[in-house]
Amino acid sequence: MYDQGIIKVKRLIMELHNIKKIKGNRKPKKIVGRGRGSGKGAHTVGKGQKGQKSRAGKNIPAGFEGGQVPLFRKLPILSRFKSPKRYKTITITLDRLNIFEDGLEITPQTLIEKGMIKKTKRTKVKVVGTGELKKILNLSGFEFSENARKQAEKAGAVLS
Repeated sequence: MYDQGIIKVKRLIMELHNIKKIKGNRKPKKIVGRGRGSGKGAHTVGKGQKGQKSRAGKNIPAGFEGGQVPLFRKLPILSRFKSPKRYKTITITLDRLNIFEDGLEITPQTLIEKGMIKKTKRTKVKVVGTGELKKILNLSGFEFSENARKQAEKAGAVLS
């Protein structure tokens, strides 16, 4: 054990090359229905008396509830395919555009810089006709509701 003052200790580290099989670890699969002496021979071969699971070809599908409508068919379908190209529409009212000066060109980017809307990857900005536009503005890059379009044109705004 001692060799020139150095203690040598043998460590047992489990590695793939030194794993040993344990005797009796794996039992061979029992073959059923091959005579009385086999252990699972004649008559019911370990499947009990009657019923769906005792029959030949006992393949019961997952989710099968004995003929009643299964739970997964009763529940509503919650998630559908969502296109990665879908747009998020942000609405803004006409009266909120009154903070800008007369004759200024306003785009969705202008609203983002002003902090009125958040910047997202795919955004459409829709102007709705709530309130009243009192300034003459140049609005471009927006979608408009019918009422908002009429009110903006009536106020003298240029829509493009």
